Amino acid sequence: MSHVVVKSLLTTLIVLSIAAWATTATAYVVQIITSIPVASADNENQLKRALKMAIEDIVDHAIAFKPTIVTVRDARIVKDRIYILLLLADRDGEETIGNLLDPDAKER
Repeated sequence: MSHVVVKSLLTTLIVLSIAAWATTATAYVVQIITSIPVASADNENQLKRALKMAIEDIVDHAIAFKPTIVTVRDARIVKDRIYILLLLADRDGEETIGNLLDPDAKER
């Protein structure tokens, strides 16, 4: 084999091996339920503090990414607890959510 053919073959093998190991981009979007005691909502400051602590607990212990957006989707009182439905997403997840809500946005 000629030297040029060997170099071309080697280059092709390197490119193919890189392509085989390449990972696709991941977007993280999580919907999660947490709860706080109703007693922690006696006033607005207590409620904000309890909600902030619940969200921090989720970010620190329940998910494996750093969210760039946290949205309260719903909240309900059941007996002595306030159940809160949260939507968390990273930067790529925000884009995914935007595309799901408005699929024609890319075409504009």
